[in-house]
Amino acid sequence: MPAKIISGKEVAAAIREELKLRAQKLKEKGVVAGLGVILVGEDPASVSYVTAKAKAAEEIGIFEETVRLPGDASEEEILKNVDRLNRDQRFHGVLVQLPLPKWVNPDKVINFISPEKDVDGFHPVNVGKLLRGEPCPLPCTPYGIQQMLVRSGYSPEGQHVVICGRSNIVGKPLAALLMQKKPGANATVTVCHTGTRDIKKHTLQADILVAAMGAPRVITADMVREGCVVIDVGVNRVPDPAAAKGFRLVGDCDFEPIKEKAAAITPVPGGVGPMTVTMLMMNTIEAAERTLQ
Repeated sequence: MPAKIISGKEVAAAIREELKLRAQKLKEKGVVAGLGVILVGEDPASVSYVTAKAKAAEEIGIFEETVRLPGDASEEEILKNVDRLNRDQRFHGVLVQLPLPKWVNPDKVINFISPEKDVDGFHPVNVGKLLRGEPCPLPCTPYGIQQMLVRSGYSPEGQHVVICGRSNIVGKPLAALLMQKKPGANATVTVCHTGTRDIKKHTLQADILVAAMGAPRVITADMVREGCVVIDVGVNRVPDPAAAKGFRLVGDCDFEPIKEKAAAITPVPGGVGPMTVTMLMMNTIEAAERTLQ
């Protein structure tokens, strides 16, 4: 039987309905959740992401302001604007859209965001809290993956999760998140990467397999055991003369043959992608709620 398709669009839509209610409850207590975004330059992908975030915020009832800086903005100018948003009590969440110009140190900028307003979950303080299991804003893509699994009936609890990829954005924080002694976690986690000698040996042991390697179709059907749950984080462009744009998007997994073996799988697009912006909204609402505690 073909795999169940785990729709990120459907899960994200359900979460957004919940967030609307939480945003309304905050307003009833005199708090309007606020998100401040800094966009440097006019990179098409960045502009698209920021536009999606602004639209999601409006839909949920979050006050959002985008600070648009020119593509030649200096590091000092960017930091000055981060400082302004840090100090402005209207904003419970602050993020700087990456990538930044090559003369700007992204780590310096991210580290300048107040940890309690770091709704991307990238600040070293929050990375440390995540590892320790302390309350903090969680990295959006890992948080979204966890929510997809739990809400689709495939909780990681007691499962062997194999993560292919060790990036600071997905692989490492997802491993830290799923190994916590908490509901929706409690997994045994294996992390594979380019230094792993025999990735297939490990992927075949997975109850839940997460592909976050950044290369098209590197996870093939012979690497996936029957009944595995597959989460495909990858978004890769591959040439397709039949497509209007001359390319199409595929994941890190060879979707068609794998779906014949897996119990469940996320599509690309429409899987993990829609969750990331939604979890950013979740982090903003949670940051606003913490101000009332």
